[in-house]
Amino acid sequence: MFKGITKRWLINTFGVVLAIIVLLVVCLSVAVHSLCYSTVENTLTGRCEELDAVFPNYLSSDTETFLYEATDYVSGFGYKDEMEVQVINNAGRVVQTSTGFSVGDATAMPDYREAITNAQGFAKFNGRLSSGEKAMAVTRVIKNEQGDVLGAVRYVSSLRNADHRVFIYTLIAAFVGLIIITVVALSGNYFIRSIVKPVREMSETSKRIAQGDFSAKIDKMYDDEIGDLCDSINEMAEELDANEKLKNDFISRVSHELRTPLTAIKGWAETMQYGVPDRVTLEKGMSVIVKESSRLTSLVEELLDFSKLQSGRLTVQMERMDILAEIDEAVYMLRERAISEGKHLLYDDPEEMPIIYGDHNRLKQVFLNIIDNALKYTPEGGMVGVQVYRDYKENTVKVVVADNGCGIAPEDLPKVKDKFYKANQKINGSGIGLAVADEIIKMHKGSLDIESSPDVGTTVTITLPIYNEAAILDSDDAVMDAEAAELPEPPKQE
Repeated sequence: MFKGITKRWLINTFGVVLAIIVLLVVCLSVAVHSLCYSTVENTLTGRCEELDAVFPNYLSSDTETFLYEATDYVSGFGYKDEMEVQVINNAGRVVQTSTGFSVGDATAMPDYREAITNAQGFAKFNGRLSSGEKAMAVTRVIKNEQGDVLGAVRYVSSLRNADHRVFIYTLIAAFVGLIIITVVALSGNYFIRSIVKPVREMSETSKRIAQGDFSAKIDKMYDDEIGDLCDSINEMAEELDANEKLKNDFISRVSHELRTPLTAIKGWAETMQYGVPDRVTLEKGMSVIVKESSRLTSLVEELLDFSKLQSGRLTVQMERMDILAEIDEAVYMLRERAISEGKHLLYDDPEEMPIIYGDHNRLKQVFLNIIDNALKYTPEGGMVGVQVYRDYKENTVKVVVADNGCGIAPEDLPKVKDKFYKANQKINGSGIGLAVADEIIKMHKGSLDIESSPDVGTTVTITLPIYNEAAILDSDDAVMDAEAAELPEPPKQE
C-alpha cells in the first residue's frame, strides 16, 4: 500500500506538513508559556512599584514603623485572590501574610536572600516552593537612610493558573493541528487515489497491449493530464491495432506476391524437366520464367529498400544528373508492358531540361514505381500520361504522371503514402512502394503530391529542385565543417 507515489507523498508532502504543524504547536506552546509567565511577573513587579507610595518616608523610618505600615498595607491589600503578600522583618522571618497563615522558618526564600545582597534591593524567583507548588515570587527590600535593612515585602503568586492556561492553549493548538493533519491526510489520500488508481489501470492495460491485446482500453475518469494520458494510450492501442492489421495484410500480400511468381517459375520448370516441349512452348515458358523472375527480383529489392527505410539506412548518392535520361528509360522499360495490356502510355519528351542534383538510380526507381502504379490502376484501353516541365516561379522541375483509372477514395488519399497501406485490395502490390518513393523524394529535398478522384483518375506530381552549384558547395562545406568539428584535435608534438 505504502509504496511508489503513495510513499513519496507520505515522505515529501505529508511528512513536511506534519513537521510544520508540530513545530507550530510547539512554538505556540512556548509563546503562550512565555506570555503567561511574563504576565504574572509583570503583575508582581507592578505591585512592588507601588511600595514607593506606601512607604514614602521609609528612609527616615525605623523597624517598628516599617512593620506597622507594612501590616496596615497587607490588611488593606486588594489582590489577595491573585497573589500572597508577605512581610519580612530585618531578621529574615515572615511576620505577616495576606492569607493569615504563618510561614515556617524552613521556607526557602532565595529571592529574599538575593534582594538583600542586591544593590537595587529587588529580586525574582521562579520555581517550586517548599510545599512543592510551582510559584513565582518577587521581593523588595526596604532600607533606612543609613542603608540598614528595615525589612522586606514579598509577593508570591501560584503558577497553577498560568500552567493551566498554557495547557489549555496548547491542547487547543494541538487539536487544531490534528484537524489540519486529518484534512490534509484525507484530501491527500483522495488525491493519491485519483492518481494511483488510473496509473495502475494504465500499467495493467499497457501490459495487455504489450502482449498483443490491442483491444484493451482505459476508462477516462478525469479531464486532466491523467485523462490526456489515458486518451493517448487508447489512441496508441488503436494505432497499434491498425498497424498490426496492416502488417498482417502486408505479410499476406507479400506472401501472395512471392508465391505467384514462384508458382509460375516452378510450374514451367517442371514442364521443361519432364519433357522437351516444342519451340513455341519453350519460348513461352522461358518468357514467363524471365518475367516472373524479374517481378520477384523487383519485389525483393522493394522489401530490402523498405527494410533500409525502417532502420534509417536508406541512402542516396547525390550528383549532377540529367532527369530526362532517367524518365526516358523508365518510360521505355514500361512501354511494352502497356502495349501488351492494351493501355496507352504517352510521353511528351521535351527538348531540354535543367540539370538537377540527385541519385539517378533512386530517381529512376521512383519513376518506375509511379508509372507502374498508374498502369496497374488503369483499365484496358485507358491512358497514362507522363509530362516533364520547368516551374520558373518555384525554380523546380516537375514530373507529372496522370491516369484515367479507378482513382482513390477521399478517405484513403491521406494514407496512401503510409507504410503497409493499400487502398485497393484487388490490385496486386505490397503497399510499400509509394512509402519508399516518398522518402526518396524527401531525401532529394523535393515533394511527392497526389491528387485523385474516384472513377476519374489520379495525378502524381514529383517536384525536384534545380541544381544550384553555389548552394551545393555551401551545403557540402557546411557538412565538411560539421564533420571536422566532431573530429578530435591531433596531439601536439613536443
